[in-house]
Amino acid sequence: MTFFPPDSTLLGPLFTTEAMAGVFSDRARLATMLAMEAALARAEAESGLVPGTLAGAVAAVDTDTLDLPALGAKTALSGVPTIPFLKAVEARLPPDLAGGFHRGATTQDVADTALALQMRDAFALLAAELGPTLDGLCRLAEAHRATPCVGRTYGQHGAPISFGFKAAVWAAGIGEAAAALPGLRERVLTASLAGPVGTLAALGEKGPAVSAAFARALGLGVAPIAWHARRARMVEAGAWLATLIGALAKMATDIANLASTEVAEVAEPYVPGRGGSSAMPHKRNPVSCTVILAAQAAAPGHVGTLLNAMAAAHERPVGLWQAEWLALPPLFGLAAGALREARALAEGLEVHPDRMLANLDATRGLLFADAVAGRLAKHLGREKAHALVEHAAGAVRDSGRSLREVLAEDPSLADPALRAALDSAFDLGPAVAAAALWADRGVAAARQAAAALADEAPG
Repeated sequence: MTFFPPDSTLLGPLFTTEAMAGVFSDRARLATMLAMEAALARAEAESGLVPGTLAGAVAAVDTDTLDLPALGAKTALSGVPTIPFLKAVEARLPPDLAGGFHRGATTQDVADTALALQMRDAFALLAAELGPTLDGLCRLAEAHRATPCVGRTYGQHGAPISFGFKAAVWAAGIGEAAAALPGLRERVLTASLAGPVGTLAALGEKGPAVSAAFARALGLGVAPIAWHARRARMVEAGAWLATLIGALAKMATDIANLASTEVAEVAEPYVPGRGGSSAMPHKRNPVSCTVILAAQAAAPGHVGTLLNAMAAAHERPVGLWQAEWLALPPLFGLAAGALREARALAEGLEVHPDRMLANLDATRGLLFADAVAGRLAKHLGREKAHALVEHAAGAVRDSGRSLREVLAEDPSLADPALRAALDSAFDLGPAVAAAALWADRGVAAARQAAAALADEAPG
């Protein structure tokens, strides 16, 4: 039985990637829990608390030989997967070493540290996809920095922009999420070694040194005090994932609208057999946008679960900490699937400049109303110019004539200086040039975020 689509053989390939599913697989969880115990044994051996051979014996246990169904049945009995796992590993250790196994630690130390290791791998997968996605969007924005298109507000035509400007907005938004990742990893990827109530009392005065050596062995951060009941780092991770998905969803929302039949300014990359309809053979549905927007719709609920888990009672709560297991892996899975689709869009989006030009004329010149009012305001004053253009816009809608035609017939605009102002207002050039300027700035910010991710990547 599968409860979450990312884990499903049927739906998983749609909503996540095989690599991300692997990071949070049961076998991966067992492997990270074993890595935690091996690191603990090494750290304790440094302080003379356990034999030096224990770490090697622990690391030598083959988690692939552990019986997953049996561990699952025992997890239902114990309430956590850690307890049956520890018993299974201990049974495979030499009797003279088993007594030092898991010394001073508690089940939550194992689970939280293992999750931190899984999150490290998961963040690395996302970072590896973010770079190419940003690069694709930047190239798209640069290629169309001066391609005129409609700027839309409240679902209606507003004023001219360039398509490159729109793509640069997408890139900058995703780049903001990418730029936050290095700091997030530094804060979130922290080892947990605190013992039953957070004081690591079993190790006495050697506790802090063992904790530091343990974290160092795993390449994780060191907490100044137990974080068993301090769950803000999990909330921060979940919120970042939801923010990333949201930034991708902004792009997907725009593309889905621009790809609609009535607009038809862009289309998702064509892949044979993708996006068809069981009833309508002509359909080419925006599948990438669908996956991204489905992830965006689901993400806030998982973040809410993580926020609720912050109300942890005393040194360990009932149920709240365990609820994180139901929220963080699905969030990573959804983010991976959404980012995969976003990369495909960034690198292969079909753009139709001719259709963009045609749509610029759809409102018969009303798209230039703001520019007209601005030019006339220099001669008539802002309030009078705005009222005049507003009245002319009404005449355009009532008569079907163009804004330029209506204004040309207005006797109050017969002055040659006003005629010249009108002529300049209907020139696309200044609006596109302004959009291109800001597109360049957005691209620069996105490229900077991508470069920071590349600099941080493992060699």
